Order: sequence, then C-alpha cells, then structure tokens
Amino acid sequence: MQALFIGQTYIDVTFITDHMPTGDEKHVASAYAVSFGGNAVTAAFCCAKLGIVPDLIATVANDWLGRMFQDMSAKYGISIHPRKVNSSSLSFIMPKDGKRAIVRCRDDAHIHPFPLLNLGNCRALHVDGHQPDAAIHYARLCREAGILTSLDGGGLRTNTHELLEYIDVAIVAERLCEQMDLTPEKMLDYLKSRGCRVGGITMGEKGLLWYDETGAVHALPALPIPRERVIDTNGAGDVYHGAYIYSYLAHPEASWHDHFEFARAASTYKIQRLGNEAGLPTLPDIEKVRREFEARV
Repeated sequence: MQALFIGQTYIDVTFITDHMPTGDEKHVASAYAVSFGGNAVTAAFCCAKLGIVPDLIATVANDWLGRMFQDMSAKYGISIHPRKVNSSSLSFIMPKDGKRAIVRCRDDAHIHPFPLLNLGNCRALHVDGHQPDAAIHYARLCREAGILTSLDGGGLRTNTHELLEYIDVAIVAERLCEQMDLTPEKMLDYLKSRGCRVGGITMGEKGLLWYDETGAVHALPALPIPRERVIDTNGAGDVYHGAYIYSYLAHPEASWHDHFEFARAASTYKIQRLGNEAGLPTLPDIEKVRREFEARV
C-alpha cells in the first residue's frame, strides 16, 4: 500500500442539455457520460491513472451498480476494501455555463464497521469526511506514524472540526467558508488553529489561496482557459486532490507550490471533458496543459 483513500462511492450520470423538462415533457440530452463518482473515490482513480495506484475504502452495495463500480476499480488496479451498504449511490449532474447542478441519491447507512487494514509502507492518507469513523481512525493512526494526512473539505460534515486535528494538508472549497460564515482569510486562520501545516481554499476561476509550512499565505491563480472550452467542472476538485497526492508521492522532495501547480494543470484538463473518467489526465496530458497555459499566467 502506497496510499489509502477513504470516501463515499457514487455512480455519476452527467448529461448536457439546454432544457430541463417538467411535468410530462420529454427532452433528449446532447451528450452524456457514466462514471465513478465521489470526492475521495474520484481522487483515488486520478492518482491511479497518473501512475501510483492507491488502496480505497469505499461504500459498495451488492447490486448491479456496485458490480459496475468494482469493474471500474479493477480496470485501474485499485484494491477496494468494501464497506457494505444496501444500495449504491447515484449522482445526476447537469453542467452548464461553468457551473453544475447535482441531484444525489445516497445510502451512507453502513451495515458493517469499517475494515481494519495494515498500513504497511503507506505514505499518504486522503479523506473527504465521509465514513467519519473510518476517517478519524486512520487519520489518527497516520498522524502517529508520520504518514501524510490530507483532507478534501468540500463541505461541513459532523466530524470536520475534530478531524482537522489530525490533518497535515487541508484543501477546502469556498462552500465550506460559506457554511462556516468565514472569509477565505479567516478560513486559513481556522485551519492553522487546528494544526494543519498546509491549508488552502479552492476558488474556481479565482484559483487557490493557501499557506505553506511557515504560515506564509500565497495566491495561485487559475490557468486562463477560454470559457468556451469549459465543458464540465464537476470532479475538478477531486482530480486536483488526487493529482497533488500523486505529486507528493512521486516527488516528495518538491515543494507544495510545485504539487499545487501540478494539480492545477490536472484540474484544468478535467474541466475540458465530460464525466470523471474522461477527465482523468495522464502525465503527458498534464505537461501539454502546462505548456499551453502556464506562460499566460
């Protein structure tokens, strides 16, 4: 095991349409994609696509969608440590004008306790706050063992405050700032107060506001991609997390600025493609994005 990711599994159905029918209407979408979904789950697939295959503790149901997900995981060589639920979770996603509307159908009533794993040579843990008992358990274990712990703070969860005590790198979304009624600057102060040695806020077109190990605050602007090339922003943050974990594992000597620049290019690749799987970049894909856009920043 090189890395462990923990999260809630979704099957994402993403479609593009210029009209949402109501009542008895019918309408044909212009394009669609079906893929794996979920914050830490998509990040795990991204890390695997880039070349370092993690282990994944994920919710799995004994139904046809659950079997579809296990087939997807096998394709990428990801070792799934399943946590059983009754029904698979679904997301219906409609991207439009750089935003995305989402309807979720979620079963997070876990039938069994989370699996207990031997961390072995694990060098990084990434969690998204789902499976809160498992997230706290492994974050505490990894902190004690000196293993890097990372959090995707996409939204406020029941254990967020407690979990942050064991997190080294916390990258949160603007949505968390809104939920906690904090400005981005105050959010950075909050993450510092919880002991996170690196923290940041992803702000879409405004880029990343973050602080390094010394506490110094930096702004990393988004790459200047033309608006007409933005197809699907859903999953961009998940790809971002998976990419910086890969970068940390592949280049531990590099700075967090370097890791975040790499992740920025990965998420820029994602938003140009429909669905999570199509949006997973390879290393050459990331290099191509960097050559095209970084000189313009």
